[in-house]
Amino acid sequence: MSTTPNAPGNPIGQLRKTMGFWDVLLFNIATVLGPRWVAAAAHNGTSSISLWIIAALLFFVPSALVINELSSRFPEEGGLYVWTKEAFGDFHGFVAGWNYWIYTVFYFPGLLLASAAMSAYLAGENGAALSQDRTFLLSVSIGLLFVAVAFNIIGLNIGKWLQNAGGVATYLPLMAVTVIAGIIWMKHGSATHFTARNMLPAWNWDTVNFWSQIAFAFSGLELVSAMSQEVRNPQRTLPRGLYAAGVLIAAMYIVGTVAVLVLIPAGEVSTTSGVFQAITAGSMALRIGFLGVLAAIVVTVGNAGGVGSTVAGIARVPFVVGIDRYLPAAFGRIHPRWKTPHISILVQAVLSCAILLLSQINESTRGAYQFLVDATIILYFIPFLYMFAAAIRLYSRKDRSQNKDAVLIPGGKAGVWIVSSVGFLIVLVGIFVSLVPPGDSADKMGFELKLVGGTVAAMAVGLVLYKRGVRAKARDGVSQAG
Repeated sequence: MSTTPNAPGNPIGQLRKTMGFWDVLLFNIATVLGPRWVAAAAHNGTSSISLWIIAALLFFVPSALVINELSSRFPEEGGLYVWTKEAFGDFHGFVAGWNYWIYTVFYFPGLLLASAAMSAYLAGENGAALSQDRTFLLSVSIGLLFVAVAFNIIGLNIGKWLQNAGGVATYLPLMAVTVIAGIIWMKHGSATHFTARNMLPAWNWDTVNFWSQIAFAFSGLELVSAMSQEVRNPQRTLPRGLYAAGVLIAAMYIVGTVAVLVLIPAGEVSTTSGVFQAITAGSMALRIGFLGVLAAIVVTVGNAGGVGSTVAGIARVPFVVGIDRYLPAAFGRIHPRWKTPHISILVQAVLSCAILLLSQINESTRGAYQFLVDATIILYFIPFLYMFAAAIRLYSRKDRSQNKDAVLIPGGKAGVWIVSSVGFLIVLVGIFVSLVPPGDSADKMGFELKLVGGTVAAMAVGLVLYKRGVRAKARDGVSQAG
């Protein structure tokens, strides 16, 4: 079946265009900006400030330029899967699409655990202890996933309000910690001493592993492109929403990290809930303790929006692959009432829930979280290699010069090669350094085996499904010809 939206009988044509500029802007913020990455950066110390700048210049900017060009040239449902298929054919399109989808079964558990840890600060001063309680973390994680899935099955006309609220609620606590840090710095000084020297990268095993997380923290701008057929005037709306969100996100990552370090020394910052540690510490110092609880309420909404936006965007990829018949046809079904790819969303949620529970076996809370983060990055970055390569491969296509709505990478052929090559190299480095165990890992070999085994197994399942899909399509072709 064609993936052309207006092809007769194509389920894509039933999708509703519900998203405008502000929806796209807030969707991008909810998807990309994460208080947990600010916390992880602050835990890494003052050198993270320069790492944010390096990642913004060498990964975030190239990604934004490539995504804007490809999404404006090919504004179709499926995003990165479609771009790779256009450039390299069905097999490579499937590999990119499969990895882009399957990474979420590792990503959601990590995101959910971090979100649950942050919501623990609803308990006020007892939040720090509660954020390490496994029963609490699992219960809240499953609850957040359920809310996000329910909203997105009902439809983007409803679900987008969760994403919009998530975008606002993600930004507000980071603004709050920045304001609190500014007041504390003026009144009492900073808990961290900042110098030009200590803000430069300090290369050690922890920093090497952490570099991939810094780059990954800037990822997600391509996600809304997978929903192009649900965006009003996508060739204009998507680039505007991306650039506006990009500036706001990059600035907040840098400023937010400085703010947390002003309030708490790096060694005391939790890698998941450090922002709320900082808000709680600052609000106690200013004798406005309720502010920490208020921030926790807001960020719980923000995290639900982040989960919701990722569920919404990623589910469109297996939906389109299912229409192409490389995944079981059920993935390509549309809910008869709500007009959403409900099977894709439900399968994604069930697998994520299973990985969430399995990741806890024989691991500390931090060890399980780190495994989920590294597996996520490896699987997620493989499609990005395809994306940057696709920009180069598709440069010579006639539509690039003929499409008046295309938002092109500046500099012609040289510009495309430079931007795409830099992005490709940074992603490749990110994959390799994700394989390096954290410096404080007690069982480095066990960590490595579980990480490599888990990612290889996830990719192998996809290849088996692809071969099944090819055989099924071949049988259909023979029967139709007969």
